[in-house]
Amino acid sequence: MTDRPDLTHAPARKALGQHFLFDPDILTRTALAAGPVEGRCVFEIGPGPGGLTRALLDAGAARVIAIEADVRFADALLDWPEARTGQLHVHHADARRVDWTDCLAQAGGKAPAMVVANLPYNVGTPLTVSWLKAGPWRGEMALMFQKEVAERLCAPPRSAHYGRLAVLAGARVSAHIAFTLPPGAFRPPPRVDSAVAVLRPLPEGEQFKDVPALEKVAAAAFGQRRKMLRAALKSLGRTVGLDAADWLEQAAIDPTARAETLSQSDFRALATLFAAAGP
Repeated sequence: MTDRPDLTHAPARKALGQHFLFDPDILTRTALAAGPVEGRCVFEIGPGPGGLTRALLDAGAARVIAIEADVRFADALLDWPEARTGQLHVHHADARRVDWTDCLAQAGGKAPAMVVANLPYNVGTPLTVSWLKAGPWRGEMALMFQKEVAERLCAPPRSAHYGRLAVLAGARVSAHIAFTLPPGAFRPPPRVDSAVAVLRPLPEGEQFKDVPALEKVAAAAFGQRRKMLRAALKSLGRTVGLDAADWLEQAAIDPTARAETLSQSDFRALATLFAAAGP
């Protein structure tokens, strides 16, 4: 379909963290980074002028559900032919307040839905954390962030970027950086490089379900990352009656270790004990 309104000249709004992509090769590469979208339902967040939306539709997505906080773009996308045929569903909403399961049902989409997005810089991390906690509606994800955020999401233990975000990701997905982009690829150019991170769900039996408990433990451990774990986890342990040294001993972890040395299985063991001790 070719009669889509041209939105390329609409200015970006700094308050919404907007940085637009127009290069068709980059857009296609992003659309397909997590795998084929043909026949799939895809959530897109912050479509803006619709470059990535167009790439997803042209690649054969069965439905694209576009969540757009900027009324200029939400209204304009509703004029696309695909919005009239039902291939494109547009919601004028703040993505942080969307009920994803309900949104998918309203669009008549099938789970698991993919998430493919050039994420607004100011909401990328909280949205990703919420999707990591999500239920069976969420499938593969290809998410564009500031490069530093993508590195934090995909970092292995003992690396400079390893922290809470990597621990949470490791509980539910396998993550890697597909490619990076310089500031000049965007309009307006951001001040930092960007990267597309691909997150694929782990097999059901390999996923750790209690992500909220894991998040509390990781936040406490990395919140004082220069301290030994027996000190970093002391306050959190008290909230559920756990002595930090005993807690670490039960998990077979050296109390003098530091958070960046722990593996995914170590953090899962700590979170399981923490949850079991809680109310």
